[in-house]
Amino acid sequence: MPKIVDHDERRREVLSAARRVIVRDGIDAATTRAIAKEAGYSNGVLAHYFADKDEILLSALRQSHQRIRDRLTRKVGGASGLAALRELLLDNLPLDAERTQETRLEVSFWSRSLASERLAEVQRAEAAELRAAIRSLLAEARAAGELAGDDNLDDLTEHLLALVDGLSLHLLLYPDRLTRVDLERLLLASLDRLAA
Repeated sequence: MPKIVDHDERRREVLSAARRVIVRDGIDAATTRAIAKEAGYSNGVLAHYFADKDEILLSALRQSHQRIRDRLTRKVGGASGLAALRELLLDNLPLDAERTQETRLEVSFWSRSLASERLAEVQRAEAAELRAAIRSLLAEARAAGELAGDDNLDDLTEHLLALVDGLSLHLLLYPDRLTRVDLERLLLASLDRLAA
């Protein structure tokens, strides 16, 4: 009797293996051979589900982004304005093991995206989605009278995005200089300065 294979589950296993290899060993080490070995499959199995290495990497990145979106939807719930913005930005910092792995995965793709237009397109689309969410929450906060001053909302959005990216990268690169507590404190201080 032939073995019944759950193809969706197998794809998820391969993508989880790809994420583990990237986070642990770096994106350059995420060869199809390394990913197959991590997943416990042959290269032939990977070829059955993915056209090439880039498709595996793109799928792993998209899957990670979807998990983040799902978690944010649960966290933000019915919040709006600065309260929702606070949750959104804190969730994008590597403040626990899960988010540290997500950040390591994301940062691993940055340099590779500079050389691969396909990866860059995914990065840009996902970044545009985050940017739009932050901009929208700032607009809500302004409409609710929660923001001090009349700073340009596009400029505030870019500032907050740069702050999150910079703090995240600094924690990964300089763990002896910054702690997770420092990241949260610095981000919340910036949000406090925005509040009316």
